[in-house]
Amino acid sequence: MNFVLENWYLIVLALASGGLLAWPVVSGGGTGGLSAMQAVQLINREKAVVIDVCEAAEFAAGHASGAKNVPLSRFREQLPLAVKNKSVPLVLVCARGMRARRAVGMARRLGYEKAQALTGGMHAWREANMPVEKA
Repeated sequence: MNFVLENWYLIVLALASGGLLAWPVVSGGGTGGLSAMQAVQLINREKAVVIDVCEAAEFAAGHASGAKNVPLSRFREQLPLAVKNKSVPLVLVCARGMRARRAVGMARRLGYEKAQALTGGMHAWREANMPVEKA
């Protein structure tokens, strides 16, 4: 008991660091992300649709081959027009993956339960030497 009282700050530090390590799993950030290879497999095997959530200028500078542009700023309005079948898997992509993760939540609220973000975004896509198109 003396140890706990004398070293309470170490215990608080250990609990805080454990909580920070567990946070991605608890918040859902640790799930649902795809590597570039997993995304390609999903596209080939399940006919997943690639949705790039970057703005038009970023999309024109380079996007995954065959991707449709649905900017995050107009995502709720344009996604139902771009992908009518809500049961089809979606691979959401942006430059680094942050906007795509936000878009996953928006897509799921719209009824697209198979929406997943590409971890690392277009940066990871290019690093894996996957095909890139420019508009």
